[in-house]
Amino acid sequence: MTKILFICHGNICRSAMSEFIMRDMVEKRGLSDRIEVASAATSREEIGNDMYPPAKRKLDREHIPYTRRQARQVTKADYDKYDLLLCMEQYNIRNLKRIIPDDPDHKIYLLLDYTDNPRDISDPWYSGDFDTAYEDIAEGCRGLLTFLSRISSR
Repeated sequence: MTKILFICHGNICRSAMSEFIMRDMVEKRGLSDRIEVASAATSREEIGNDMYPPAKRKLDREHIPYTRRQARQVTKADYDKYDLLLCMEQYNIRNLKRIIPDDPDHKIYLLLDYTDNPRDISDPWYSGDFDTAYEDIAEGCRGLLTFLSRISSR
């Protein structure tokens, strides 16, 4: 079982959307027994809050199922629990390294590192652009699934 933790600043927009987008892709490909996904924040400011309403509306428009959830902060124990800790932007990686200072197993990456165009996913909390965030996240999840299928076929 490959365990993936998506990480952003508050765990109410990008990482939460990533969790549900990836979960939907995994389920549609019949891989739910092989890939587990979750999400977390680097900050504490949204702890306990549900996904941001505009993020839910975007997932609704894309027919991506989601459930009520509570934002949580990443912990040191998450490093041992998850195989990949995928951040949305460099800023998240910097903040994550305050919680998990070392990455000896090379588990920490940007989600879009699994695409042909590695880059940050801008925060729609500030930009209001949930469409671009969704497209970037979906691109990253597709690239990640391609990567995972390659390594599992070895």
